[in-house]
Amino acid sequence: MTDQPVISAHNVSLSFGETPALRSANVSVAAGEILAVMGPSGSGKSTLLHCLAGILVPDSGEVVFDGRRVDTMPEADRSALRRERFGFVFQFGQLVAELTAEENIALPLLLGGTRRSVAVKEAGVWFERLGLEGLQRRRSGELSGGQAQRVALARGLVAHPDVLFADEPTGSLDSLTGERVMDLMVDAARHQGTTVILVTHEARVAAYADREVIVRDGNVISLRAEPVLS
Repeated sequence: MTDQPVISAHNVSLSFGETPALRSANVSVAAGEILAVMGPSGSGKSTLLHCLAGILVPDSGEVVFDGRRVDTMPEADRSALRRERFGFVFQFGQLVAELTAEENIALPLLLGGTRRSVAVKEAGVWFERLGLEGLQRRRSGELSGGQAQRVALARGLVAHPDVLFADEPTGSLDSLTGERVMDLMVDAARHQGTTVILVTHEARVAAYADREVIVRDGNVISLRAEPVLS
């Protein structure tokens, strides 16, 4: 991990109708850092993640990734950024029900233009790595919650993204399975040098991070100094 920020938000504000979700939020995340974004339900933490990922466009402020303004990009460019440079893991996995586990993991590579044989081969590596041997042909309905979330984790990391956005990735799991998923996420991210932005309301999950920030009423509170912008 270096102190050079790879992604940051500067004075980001966003409202849904008359309801403010973010109020001049500021956060910077270093390359290779695992950042936990904490806060109660409705605090704005998922909204912050979605702004950083280019899913939502803030009303004001700037979102910068790798030296480029994300908030001013056309939607097509933001979609390409999410497809080519970002990975995602959500609370309920959100696997494609019609696809096998193998196909779900390979999906980001296929969408990026990788040949099917190459994408499936790369996806296959993750089954042993994440303890999913023998599950390649199963569909999401045939997987346990922990297995499905590990497949979702592999899908988020298979394309070696610069940033992995994880929104409550253990929220639907029991504590033991959640700890296993977090161990695997941290190990895989460290191995690949991936930056992780992790939204959670659980202190035991946040403990896996290098640093924590708290979102409260749309404001971001850093618990220690952020990386310094050069």
